[in-house]
Amino acid sequence: MSITEFNLANPPEGFLEDPFPFYDALLRAAPVLPQPDGSLLVCRHTDLDRIYRDTTLFSSDKKKVFAPKFGAGSPLFEHHTTSLVFSDPPLHTRVRRIMTSALTPRAIARMEPGLVETVDCLLDGLAGAAKVDLIEGFAASIPIQIIGNLLDVPMAERAPLRDWSLAILGALEPALNTDQLAAGHRAVEEFRAYLQDLIARRRASPGDIDTDVLTRLINGEGADGTLSETELIQNCIFILNAGHETTTNLIGNGLALLNDHPDQKQRLLEQPELIKPAIEEVLRFRSPNQLGNRETTAEVDIGGMQVPAGTNLHLLIGAANRDPEVFEKPGVFDVARMPNRHLAFAGGPHVCVGLTLARLEGRVAIERLLHRFPGYRLLPGRVPGGRIRFRGYAALPAELE
Repeated sequence: MSITEFNLANPPEGFLEDPFPFYDALLRAAPVLPQPDGSLLVCRHTDLDRIYRDTTLFSSDKKKVFAPKFGAGSPLFEHHTTSLVFSDPPLHTRVRRIMTSALTPRAIARMEPGLVETVDCLLDGLAGAAKVDLIEGFAASIPIQIIGNLLDVPMAERAPLRDWSLAILGALEPALNTDQLAAGHRAVEEFRAYLQDLIARRRASPGDIDTDVLTRLINGEGADGTLSETELIQNCIFILNAGHETTTNLIGNGLALLNDHPDQKQRLLEQPELIKPAIEEVLRFRSPNQLGNRETTAEVDIGGMQVPAGTNLHLLIGAANRDPEVFEKPGVFDVARMPNRHLAFAGGPHVCVGLTLARLEGRVAIERLLHRFPGYRLLPGRVPGGRIRFRGYAALPAELE
């Protein structure tokens, strides 16, 4: 197959397991590639950076794309067209302002002691086991607790959150089967019913507005900032989902990469001060979120191609983060790489609102595990996440000592 025939909705054999050779080929030969359905693949770092920054020519609103995919008015359609990531101002501005006000540097610094305690408790639970799963037993448990704490979800009620998240985000894959679609709709309905009850309880007994994001979202910021009930519910779902799978993937991918690059693992053990650039390199080299989308609002030139208004763009973040025009030796994993202008958190007005928290979770998780179990090694039997949009692992069997 010629790379110019690449179809994201029906990718070639081997792409799901290892997309990076295909990304390299696209960057070389077809950095802007029309798709059979009229959409467009965009790969180059410079093009993605421009698209993320220009909210006039490139819209985040996905009603046109999601109506045929999910069914207009369906649970998945309502969720994915109301949540922060797929909305334009004024909704995006109102919701983002409230979230940003709750995730200040000071607020995040207050979370670190609790995060360290959570991570150490999980490591205590893994100690002594002959074999552990670093996803189920570690990476996936951390963001659920941290985001659950942000919304003050009672500990006893957190068990379904991960499965709901996986089903809802799984519906964003380029192609879906009927079972995936049904599971996504069901997850939104169950999540919505749970949140309606939680919000009613919180209205009756508000939390501390400085630490409880749900109370902050309920209160809004006056008449212009208050969210409708639907906006409130769907953006609570978004917070719990967005903070979960991507951070799980960041931690899991980091541990796998260090295992697979023992020289870089040893370097980090000898120079623990490299943990911050190491996290940035994990984000670049194996971005937890590989794919973004925008829609053109007018005819526009992208990489020398005239693109009509209303064109759906697939932004290949995983390719842009390997662009040799921006990154020296992009195929090399280097824990000391600086500068590192990756786009793992997107960019512009839609840059990930939780990026500082995600970095903190990744840093503390990997730092504490390396300190406690420097000799950890992965065992045969890794299970890939099986997604195109989100890259990570469903299981990482390992021995720690």
